[in-house]
Amino acid sequence: MKVDRRRILETALELLNEVGVDALSTRLIAERLGVRQPALYWHFKNKRALLDAINGEILARAQDARTPRPGETWQAFLRRNARSFRAALLSYRDGARVHAGTEAAPDDLDHVEIQILHLAAAGFSPGAALQLFVAVSRFVVGCVLEEQASPITGSTEQARLDEAARAYPALAEAIAYYRTSDHAGLFERGLDLIVRGAEAELVSAPD
Repeated sequence: MKVDRRRILETALELLNEVGVDALSTRLIAERLGVRQPALYWHFKNKRALLDAINGEILARAQDARTPRPGETWQAFLRRNARSFRAALLSYRDGARVHAGTEAAPDDLDHVEIQILHLAAAGFSPGAALQLFVAVSRFVVGCVLEEQASPITGSTEQARLDEAARAYPALAEAIAYYRTSDHAGLFERGLDLIVRGAEAELVSAPD
């Protein structure tokens, strides 16, 4: 029985949520589809190619802030784009691990061009604009990696760290403050630091 690319990706996403990226394999996908494993190689030559396609599908389905709105400031767009990217990676199990190491798809570069032009209109050079988008992207991926791998609140590991930190007053106070923040709050704080840093750099840049 022949299977098309769409059915393979649908099945791969289902299995990703069920077993995670480490256990996901072309063999498992073929078994779920009821076909022989070589049938998948007509569409994906190896697991890396499959993961790249899965990443593209996740972003296409869930990232809804790829281009700026009319009149939107670069700061507002950067924040909205980052939040949308985070939500997309969180929408599937191991989403950040699937995305890590991928490149922008050649047929999706129109979005990147629009993004860079939007920041260039605000005074960034194309190179600086791309660097900023890369910095935000890596920050988002790192945040989601931590969020999807973090221990359960109140775990033995956290309790052991908190107990050891009592010997260090400043650190104990800092950790207690950190424990009051959830993943979304920490993400927003870090994103704010990046945006404000970019604002300061733009203002101080020579004409």
